[in-house]
Amino acid sequence: MTIFAIGSIPLILVLGNSMLIPVLPKMKTELHITQFQVSLIISVFSIAAALSIPILGYLSDRFSRKAVIIPALILYGVGGLLAGMAAAWFSNAYTWILAGRVMQGIGAAGTAPIAMALTGDLFKGGEQSKVLGLVEASNGFGKVISPIIGSLVALLFWYAAFFVFPIFCFISILLTIFFIKEKKTKKEPPPVGQYIKGLVSVFKTEGRWLFAAYVTGAICLFTLFGILFYISDILEKTYKIDGVLKGGILAIPLLFMTTTSYITGSKIGKKMGLMKSLIVIGLLLMTLSFSALVFFKSLVPFFAVLVISSIGTGLVLPCINSFITGSVPSDRRGFVTSLYGSVRFLGVAIGPPVYSALMVWSRTGMFLTTAGLTLLAALLCLFLIKVSKKEPSEESDTLFKKLQFT
Repeated sequence: MTIFAIGSIPLILVLGNSMLIPVLPKMKTELHITQFQVSLIISVFSIAAALSIPILGYLSDRFSRKAVIIPALILYGVGGLLAGMAAAWFSNAYTWILAGRVMQGIGAAGTAPIAMALTGDLFKGGEQSKVLGLVEASNGFGKVISPIIGSLVALLFWYAAFFVFPIFCFISILLTIFFIKEKKTKKEPPPVGQYIKGLVSVFKTEGRWLFAAYVTGAICLFTLFGILFYISDILEKTYKIDGVLKGGILAIPLLFMTTTSYITGSKIGKKMGLMKSLIVIGLLLMTLSFSALVFFKSLVPFFAVLVISSIGTGLVLPCINSFITGSVPSDRRGFVTSLYGSVRFLGVAIGPPVYSALMVWSRTGMFLTTAGLTLLAALLCLFLIKVSKKEPSEESDTLFKKLQFT
């Protein structure tokens, strides 16, 4: 039940964007807004989260993980309620929806990244990698079901998805309160100056590979949400597919990603060499898939090729999560994992507006640009992450002694 409770936290986070993706075209029509304005409904959520995450990460290190997660989930639910009420009753609905999305973004900052740090606190060794794989799979599962949920509730009224957020948040709050028991520490939290000094030392010694890991996480989420935004648009405009069927089609690549994430997390343990290999292989699969998409326009072959990139993403993310979560002592883990969450959110934030511009510019250019980014990430990971030949024991708390860097 502890693992189930932890898994519910990133699940809530994912619903924030993925559940709205099938509704965006309808939202554009109902609110009389431009393509760029509708993309901001996704972006402001992610930008607010990205800016808030480092602060909440520090607070989770200084106080406790639950002390951040529970208020964050409450704020997330209230933001959804505000956006839903605005769409239903307010005259200047778009502005208020953006305000609600900003509130949700700040709340989201205290969910998945803190859940990763909490997993690092409660589980060690190979068990930690398995649970992190489940957390990433939960994240992916949320992406699978959320377009379907979004499409289903939109049958009631287009803004119904906003009212679903408080319900899911309430369930996650109850699970967190009753089933997550944090380990009590007798240590006093370090003063702010000492904490910052410790973080600086972490990034001095581990900066190169952390940079590669952060960039890779951001690129994976940027391409994922950018491509979903593109697919949502063409399904409605080109193929006239809407509603639950559209949500189901959007879920196909996400299902492959989720399944791969779960299997990867359950198998990698703390095998550093294997993790690095899977990261590079996954990124190369994404590169090949995005390059090949240039030649496929029919729906079935397009999705068949796109699934290869989803499998690649499912290989990459659990391994990156394991590297980052185990990279620092627990007293600074909240900040480092939160910073990782922050760059992932930035990837999500810029995905839809960038892809809306790329769609206008050139379909071929869009896919080749995407392939170039994933290839860049593969090269960064290949050259900046150096793994020692001797495999570590699984009992060690950090990866400091397990990795050798350039």
